[in-house]
Amino acid sequence: GGGEPTGELSDAIKDTFGSFDNFKEEFTKTSVTTFGSGWGWLVKNAEGQLELASTVGAGNPMTDGKTPLLTCDVWEHAYYLDFQNRRPDFLASYIDNLVNWDFANANLAA
Repeated sequence: GGGEPTGELSDAIKDTFGSFDNFKEEFTKTSVTTFGSGWGWLVKNAEGQLELASTVGAGNPMTDGKTPLLTCDVWEHAYYLDFQNRRPDFLASYIDNLVNWDFANANLAA
């Protein structure tokens, strides 16, 4: 996992955020600033555009009619043993090493 997306999702990310690096920065900011326990999301809205979302607790963007493309668990249990309270470092590692871009591309096409 990790690295940069390919295909339609890569194009959509560049169209929406200007570059993959800008996407990484904005996704990290959205996820890191999620208060308490929750999730950072890349979603497709009803118009087919990409958006970032943050939910707390068991929230999910599907309740707002959005299609999840990928998510990052920012509940402390997801990263504390490896990263202590360094959420930004966890997000960098998540994007660089764990994101399944093929799965996210399939979600975009759905």
